[in-house]
Amino acid sequence: MKLLHHRAEGPACGPPLLLGPSLGTSYALWEKVAPELSITHRVIRWDLPGHGGSAGDLIAAGATVGDLAGLVLALADTLGIERFAYAGVSLGGAVGLHLAVHHPERVESLAVICSSAHFNGAKPWRERAALVRREGLAALAETANDRWFTSGFTVPELVQDHRDADPEAYAACCDALAAFDVRDRLAGIRAPTLVIAGREDPATPPAHLREIADAVPGAALVEIPGASHLAPAQCPEAVLTALRAHLGGSAGRGMEVRRQVLGDTHVDRAQARQTAFTARFQDFISRYAWGEIWTDPTLSRRERSMITLTALVAHGHHEELAMHVRAARRNGLSPDEIGAVLLQTAVYCGVPAANSAFATAQRVLAEESEEDAGTSG
Repeated sequence: MKLLHHRAEGPACGPPLLLGPSLGTSYALWEKVAPELSITHRVIRWDLPGHGGSAGDLIAAGATVGDLAGLVLALADTLGIERFAYAGVSLGGAVGLHLAVHHPERVESLAVICSSAHFNGAKPWRERAALVRREGLAALAETANDRWFTSGFTVPELVQDHRDADPEAYAACCDALAAFDVRDRLAGIRAPTLVIAGREDPATPPAHLREIADAVPGAALVEIPGASHLAPAQCPEAVLTALRAHLGGSAGRGMEVRRQVLGDTHVDRAQARQTAFTARFQDFISRYAWGEIWTDPTLSRRERSMITLTALVAHGHHEELAMHVRAARRNGLSPDEIGAVLLQTAVYCGVPAANSAFATAQRVLAEESEEDAGTSG
């Protein structure tokens, strides 16, 4: 039996994660993301029929997304994978939605990236399929950058994948997109679902992803600024950060603790300001500071707050100090206890440092008192 061409990475005993590509690309789409995910997961990335190393005759005219999903399940069965996490881009994301709807017993979690529950109707895809069957892929490959990336960005290997794809298999994938529409089935998806949109994506605009996130119970939505249709290639760090948090691991635990200690308002504001440039740092904070250090049960959160206040005073980080005074209150420290910690810093960090710290803490505690009074009133 012919199988989809694929690449396996990571520990054989790790939780399995299947990665699906978009139309016109190969598993190279995941080149900047898969190696990092394979640290904790058994990553299987696969090629569409007629793309990369997959045989074109795995699919035929009139194919459906269900046919592609069947090929993915056959691959999983051959590899001995019963349940798996799944992430897919565009057509690969549609395959994930089909699996979550029709084979929920196989899908542990789902990430839908720059994709849709429908692809703007059948007509444009039937027209594209006819064009490709008639003229091949050369003309479409010339416009790939405009459909896939923002101006000035390219990944030559992926554009070459587009040129090298088998035209008949590509056209059959267009047939599958033409027939795809699961909007009326989204509410039945029970797998934990992450939806990622590229804010500059002309092919599947953010509204398409919001439609999925609004319909799937409990789904989370992440919009990546500066990303177009192939977000894993253009903004890999931002995609990696979102996937790590979604898949669990220390980033997932860390984000939960971070919200508990710092509050939703602060964390939401930090995430809203996140860019592709800062995504790796935000991931580092969630995984290491909050996912490993603050989750260590050796010290209580009260104790950690006292240590953190002292360190921030010592280094004069007053903006961070204000944030952690609020965190200390959430962790159970009274104003008197916070004052005692700051008095201790006067001895070991110096009176000027403690003087500034007392001023910062007094302002924060006064603001909290006013907020409490406003709430009770």
